[in-house]
Amino acid sequence: MRSSLSGLCAILALGIAAPAVAQDAADPPADLTVSANVGLFSDYRFRGVGLSGGDIAVQGGIDLVSGTGLYVGTWASSITGGAYGTIELDLYGGFRTELTPGVTVDVGLLYYAYPNSTPGLDLEYFEPYASIATTMGPVGVKVGVAYAWDQASLGSDDNLYVYSDFTAGIPDTPLSLRAHVGYTDGPLAPAVLAGGADRNGFDYLVGADLALGSNLTAGIAYVGVDGPVVDGLTDDTVVVSIKAAF
Repeated sequence: MRSSLSGLCAILALGIAAPAVAQDAADPPADLTVSANVGLFSDYRFRGVGLSGGDIAVQGGIDLVSGTGLYVGTWASSITGGAYGTIELDLYGGFRTELTPGVTVDVGLLYYAYPNSTPGLDLEYFEPYASIATTMGPVGVKVGVAYAWDQASLGSDDNLYVYSDFTAGIPDTPLSLRAHVGYTDGPLAPAVLAGGADRNGFDYLVGADLALGSNLTAGIAYVGVDGPVVDGLTDDTVVVSIKAAF
């Protein structure tokens, strides 16, 4: 775990330092927004499935968004993945815009990479995604889909993921609530990752976040999935976190 954390922190430090160095050389375009985030999580759960072996995970990323709605970003997390190594590094780009007042659409392409995975193994893959978000009274609602086409890293199979996210702030408090439900059809289904044969499965989450100032947030969430129970992988768990945004 120590090598995982040190390697990830080095990546994040280089990434966060890069915009600062660039700004010293020349100011970014006025319509370009640069943001960063970093967090500490008691477990890394990807669509309900544990990727850090039940261990603490360090996560963080950087995003660049233009006034046109185009964006690019990178995000990383420590993992305990055997052949996958100790770091997941995601690269993505897309376009986000307001379709009509109060309705936002987002489309893009995400690339999952594992920089220190076992040499010679093809584990990286691409996944296009799209979502639409709006508010219904006090509740924010997002519906999305992600589809990874046939790729060698997925066993020459394709994977479909559809989901809904819900958020709601509690008036006059720094507390907000969130919920998530997702459905996977393909080789990334929870049961398949747990060694089973069922290619279909749901994941779900209910949680709360507490704003600790303008940039810091503490969170807690109950996470679960369908399928066989494997400790640290597909067992239900509670994830606590502390996150900072810049």
